[in-house]
Amino acid sequence: MWTVLLLLQANAAGSDPHASSTPSLNSSVSDFLVLLLVFLLIILEKVFAGFHGLIYDNKTESMRTINLLQRMNIYQEVFLSILYRVLPIQKYLEPVYFYIYTLFGLQAIYVTALYITSWLLSGTWLSGLLAAFWYVTNRIDTTRVEFTIPLRENWALPFFAIQIAAITYFLRPNLRPLSERLTLLAIFVSTFLFSLTWQFNQFMMLMQALVLFTLDSLDMLPAAKATWLYGIQMTGLLLVCILQFFNSMILGSLLISFNLSVLIARKLQKNLKTGSFLNRLGKLLLHLFAVLCLTLFLNNIIKKILNLKSDEHIFKFLKAKFGFGATRDFDANLYLCEEAFGLLPFNTFGRLSDTLLFYAYIFVLSITVMAALAVAFHNLSDSANQQSMGQMGKCTIILKPETAYNLIHTILFGFLALSTMRMKYLWTSHMCVFASFGLCSPEIWELLLKLIHLYNPKRICIMRYSVPILILLYLGYKFWPGMMDELSELREFYDPDTVELMNWINSNTPRKAVFAGSMQLLAGVKLCTGRTLTNHPHYEDNSLRERTKAVYQIYAKRSPEDVHALLRSFGADYVILEDSICYERRHQRGCRLRDLLDIANGHMMDGPGENDPDLKLAGHPRFCEEIKRNLPPYTAYFTRVFQNKTFHVYKLSRNK
Repeated sequence: MWTVLLLLQANAAGSDPHASSTPSLNSSVSDFLVLLLVFLLIILEKVFAGFHGLIYDNKTESMRTINLLQRMNIYQEVFLSILYRVLPIQKYLEPVYFYIYTLFGLQAIYVTALYITSWLLSGTWLSGLLAAFWYVTNRIDTTRVEFTIPLRENWALPFFAIQIAAITYFLRPNLRPLSERLTLLAIFVSTFLFSLTWQFNQFMMLMQALVLFTLDSLDMLPAAKATWLYGIQMTGLLLVCILQFFNSMILGSLLISFNLSVLIARKLQKNLKTGSFLNRLGKLLLHLFAVLCLTLFLNNIIKKILNLKSDEHIFKFLKAKFGFGATRDFDANLYLCEEAFGLLPFNTFGRLSDTLLFYAYIFVLSITVMAALAVAFHNLSDSANQQSMGQMGKCTIILKPETAYNLIHTILFGFLALSTMRMKYLWTSHMCVFASFGLCSPEIWELLLKLIHLYNPKRICIMRYSVPILILLYLGYKFWPGMMDELSELREFYDPDTVELMNWINSNTPRKAVFAGSMQLLAGVKLCTGRTLTNHPHYEDNSLRERTKAVYQIYAKRSPEDVHALLRSFGADYVILEDSICYERRHQRGCRLRDLLDIANGHMMDGPGENDPDLKLAGHPRFCEEIKRNLPPYTAYFTRVFQNKTFHVYKLSRNK
């Protein structure tokens, strides 16, 4: 490339002996183009060098060269780093603040998408304003961006909200061809970006596919539009698969198997939507059974062909969580014992009720569910499937396709949030949209007023505007001063023990040193010091999960010889022990990390309480406790080189 640059410079510097010495406009333009080309070539060289370092990374995991673009969803950071280098802002803005401001900007897009979705459903901007205000006042339960900024979900959920807004518009009847094509493009782009930025995208979109399947089966959605959405989901996911170097976890996802099964089953059962009520209900159940069986069959075939084990820990966790047998699997129990993967705490509803969101949501949900049941029964009861225009219009008024989509969406994601607290952010943000839409919807108020025999067009207009305005006034009066106080309050990170550890590592260990320890701590070690790690928190890789379990034997009842051999097999030079893990009291007995390791190793747990009869006494004391006594069997393999109130760092001997 440098040869090309020299030739370009030589050509630019060369002059025609017969030409005038006065610079011309053409030569100025030529010089500018050459400089621009040189600049672009330099940028491209740096970009390609950066991509090469990511694709062939041997500085993250010890004794392994990994493809970071394949293993992790980091394309957003790659794009942001290129943008930071290209834009003339490096003198004014540090990279970390550029990153933070970008994510906060995405949250603004997120709220805007919620605003638009609510507006589209209700037909008034007041609904969008209420949805946005509810999202902000319930931010403890609607987002985690203010205290855990780099989460993949903080990148992905704004695009998911844009996709929902686009689908809501797409499901409107009688769209113009141009509007429909542009909306499909918006759905595809947002689906692709959502899939690219979050490793759990396939599970979220599987829920969305179930929404489409339910509505399609009950005739609440045009079949052609459902097919378009199935296709966009699969296309977006497969494109991400290509960009992630054919990530096998994507190819073996349930989403692709389910969507293919739905399309195949629909072709095989062309007369699914004909016949009497009982006939159609029987066909529907048969269709559901066929799709389920075909999905499991295709998914098992794909996983066997690809020898896929990346997501098996998720299914072990789900199996144990929903009561299909206890498990001693370390990975599954690690999830089961985390509060984030437990049931949604009851106090969540108290916080949501303080802002009136939960009450409004239940009110709107009750009315729309009744309307949905009536429409579903009406559709299934029509044996000839030939409704009069009057009947069809009545059903459309009761429950529009876009309303039906958002209804089933909020119900399924509600069940997901109730069962797994970690997923509540998908539900609570949409709860703001759905509740605000219902309070501003003329159809909802019309149905309610007719039920209580108080129907009047003027009353509908009064209710759909007065109720949201009163709620906005209440929220502004009760929560606005507190929000202003929070914005004026400045906070900073304070963890002197961790800072001391990172400073010591930077000053006293070689750049190529390899560290072993807990996943969360080692992520900080990589970020702050750049050292190589034995393991880290990316838990979607089977071999990395096995590594983590082996490294965590430092908190189990194992001999110093065994622990040393395990750590050295991964190239570890130093191991960091944390008192907060070794003497953990945060979890109850049976869920402490040391208990999970004991159970997985077949050893009895510490402390008072029952043990399974087949568990045995360990032949060695707990490593993390015994090593601190500096006994000869331990000092022969490990030398303490650093300690403070929280951390103990030991250097591994190499001559054993």
